[in-house]
Amino acid sequence: MLTISDLTYRIAGRTLLDKASLLVPARTKIGFVGRNGAGKTTLFRLINGEITPDGGEISINRGVRIGQVAQEAPGTEQSLVEVVLEADKERTALLAEAETATDPDRISEIHVRLADIESHSAEARAAAILSGLGFDAAAQARPCSSFSGGWRMRVALAGVLFSAPDLLLLDEPTNYLDLEGTLWLENYLARYPHAVVLISHDRDLLNKAVDTIVHLDQGKLVSYRGGYDSFERQRLEAQSLQMKSREKQIAERKHLQAFVDRFRAKASKARQAQSRMKRLEKMATISAVVEDNVRPFHFPKPTAILAPPIITLDGVSVGYAPDKPVLSRLSLRIDDDDRIALLGSNGNGKSTFAKLIGGRLPPLTGHMMRAPKLNVAFFAQHQLDDLIPAQSSVEHVRARLPHLGESQIRGTVDRFGLPTNRMDTPAKDLSGGEKARLLMGLATLGGANLMILDEPTNHLDVDSRAALVDAVNGFEGAVILISHDRHLVESTADRLWIVADGGVRSYDGDLEDYRRLVLGNTRENRGGRDGGENSQARRKASADRRGQLAPLKKQISEAEKKVEKLQAAIARLDAQMADAAAFTADPQRGTRLAKERADAVRSLARAEEEWLELSSSYEQAMAAE
Repeated sequence: MLTISDLTYRIAGRTLLDKASLLVPARTKIGFVGRNGAGKTTLFRLINGEITPDGGEISINRGVRIGQVAQEAPGTEQSLVEVVLEADKERTALLAEAETATDPDRISEIHVRLADIESHSAEARAAAILSGLGFDAAAQARPCSSFSGGWRMRVALAGVLFSAPDLLLLDEPTNYLDLEGTLWLENYLARYPHAVVLISHDRDLLNKAVDTIVHLDQGKLVSYRGGYDSFERQRLEAQSLQMKSREKQIAERKHLQAFVDRFRAKASKARQAQSRMKRLEKMATISAVVEDNVRPFHFPKPTAILAPPIITLDGVSVGYAPDKPVLSRLSLRIDDDDRIALLGSNGNGKSTFAKLIGGRLPPLTGHMMRAPKLNVAFFAQHQLDDLIPAQSSVEHVRARLPHLGESQIRGTVDRFGLPTNRMDTPAKDLSGGEKARLLMGLATLGGANLMILDEPTNHLDVDSRAALVDAVNGFEGAVILISHDRHLVESTADRLWIVADGGVRSYDGDLEDYRRLVLGNTRENRGGRDGGENSQARRKASADRRGQLAPLKKQISEAEKKVEKLQAAIARLDAQMADAAAFTADPQRGTRLAKERADAVRSLARAEEEWLELSSSYEQAMAAE
């Protein structure tokens, strides 16, 4: 479907893509990963033809429709459903032509094509997608212009999903979603019947929604079968093998060079010395593994030790107008070592509750007790706009801590995780991740007892998110977390509170229970007139269907084992071929190993193709359920 061959692209003297190649077969689902700034979004722009490569080519099969979320969210007076329906350009054009066509044959062709693309169910499908992304029936009927930018981006995402392109390109689609929307999208993409290339730093999304990870590293595209956890394991194994091979090669070079240095001047050994010199010249250097370590986050200890509880709420209501509380009847307690994650769809009041706890909104009614000397650190993504664009990180810290010396100020910025060469960069020129680090560092400067993090991961790559997990777990105060990143929530929170129906309550299940709850509610909302008996019948039919698909699932499992076996065989052959000293006793050994490896590579290609076809058949069968 999509072939990238020897692609090279440079920007400002920096090579982002260096003869990179990639094959995207039909119906495959690829998670595209790499450090921020590596060139992932640039590759999307190259695929779309927005920019021209410096070398190589991108080939797309004829007739393949590519879909990508619009950079600007729609802001028209049309309803959300109308905006999403218009995203299917073919259906929109056919309906318009049907109004004016007079040729009977053409009218017949139009209606046949509309039936083929299931135009009759278009509104129901559009409504189902909007519902999954957090829009209820009332919201779907409202004009798009009445929503904020973040909600409009959800509408743009709904539109491209509804248009069902042959190749779906998604660049960080969860940035505008809550956890509930992310869980729905994860499930939707796993069942999507066409090809997907997804840029994301969400570990769980990459584990559940894709079958291949492509890593952009040092200008190259390297494919790994499986989800993110599998990629991480395979990459570590490959790096370990590379380092062992490099160590062996260094030892061999040292041995050969020592022989050359010792006997080059002796006539009796000159021939052997020349032979070893040629071997040294022809020996391809195995490069060292480049460790691009992520700077840690650092959250200072609380300046004061407080006795629990640090906050209690008794019959509290909160909102932005006295007669319109967003949340009511709140009776809760927060202790000094709590790790609480807030669940619930956007718009239900999570941020309002966070502002109440953070002291940014007073209670309308009821009693709220805060411990004396309670220090709260508050981080929210929208606060990135509060940074002074022209001021550097050093200047931001100096304004907060004017009594510190220059070295102390720079040491503080270093603990934020910003490198020395970025400390004097104006805030407007920092990356999103660097701005997040600066703002998080500024928020926690005072040694907080309670840290409130509202969507802290939006601009962080996977490794930086892992560093954030470590920092939150190492923080000695209490934490309240709002995040669509399931991995962050699961790794740091020990209590879950649901914000819904105008209140806040404890949730006794885990995130997997909550995932089932969210997806179950979504399916019930789509069910229309089907009631309990029909739902039970559908569940039974689904169980029967899964039973029928069991043989196919077994074939997929066998194909996976075959692929893993061949990959292991190739790794063993590579290790043997890296041991050049072993070829001295048997000169033909290298030829045999090279032939075995070539055969194994061809077998692996066939096995992976078989696995892709079986997986695609299984996904289509499940999607038709």
